[in-house]
Amino acid sequence: MPLSASPVVRRVRLGAELRRLRHRESLTLEQVCGRLGWASTSKLSRIELGQSRPDLADVLDLLDVYAVPPGQREALVVIARDAATGRGWSKALGEMGERQRAYAELEAGVARLVEYQPAVVPGLLQTPAYARLRVTAGALLDDEVDVEADVRARLARQEVLRRADPPEYIALLDERACDRGGTPVEVWREQLRHLVVLADRPNVTVRLVARPAAPRGGIHPLTGFSHYAFPDPADPRTVLVETLTTDLRLVTDTEVTRYERLVEWLLAVALPADETAALLARQAEQPVVPRPRAAPDVPNGS
Repeated sequence: MPLSASPVVRRVRLGAELRRLRHRESLTLEQVCGRLGWASTSKLSRIELGQSRPDLADVLDLLDVYAVPPGQREALVVIARDAATGRGWSKALGEMGERQRAYAELEAGVARLVEYQPAVVPGLLQTPAYARLRVTAGALLDDEVDVEADVRARLARQEVLRRADPPEYIALLDERACDRGGTPVEVWREQLRHLVVLADRPNVTVRLVARPAAPRGGIHPLTGFSHYAFPDPADPRTVLVETLTTDLRLVTDTEVTRYERLVEWLLAVALPADETAALLARQAEQPVVPRPRAAPDVPNGS
């Protein structure tokens, strides 16, 4: 069963709503905190930015200051309760690192998810063996990574695609993401076959962006990103952008709209889903030609 609305998303929405109410009343952070007897404006600032789990009593006090009418007040209290949720979500998601949890919280409440990957298969589509290789490679840069715990977390996240009311999931993969590279042959074949099987699910679409294809203007995204849309259209559409050390969460309309435009351009040039599945199936069965060994250096002699 899906979890309730993501507390991360609800915090952002609650903060935006409270900020609008404060501006409507022409109040500064200092004025509001002064009326409530809060020692610092940082508390209110963090609530408005969606950076802290709000205390329901504090939210009720803010609604009093802003003289919010009963109907709107009740709706905001529901959002505030979702935003304050913590323990139940932690138990439902299990043991996860910070980055895995950020993805899992968004995935659990999402209605439509579009992911683009330029070089690797996305976590929601990875086999255990492929995931273990990816996590092990990442551990070379961070010796605090628990490889097996990270793999278990990825596999737990994948349940979102198999739940009773799964989200619509679209994976846009650069052709390089499905190249073998240095992946062991059997792990690579198993991963390609797994993609074909998953792509047969009614809620899953996998499409390759072939090398010759160029989105409008020749723009190729340099990093992977994930775009989330939620059942409640008032919840902020969200983009997570991958970097080496962390993930950037974007929620402003200006930033998210740019990624949505990029998704449209990628969809316009990607191979259709049926052609993608056929290509991946053929790749999985192709014989692997051993790579030639590099010729040894010959020292210059007289």
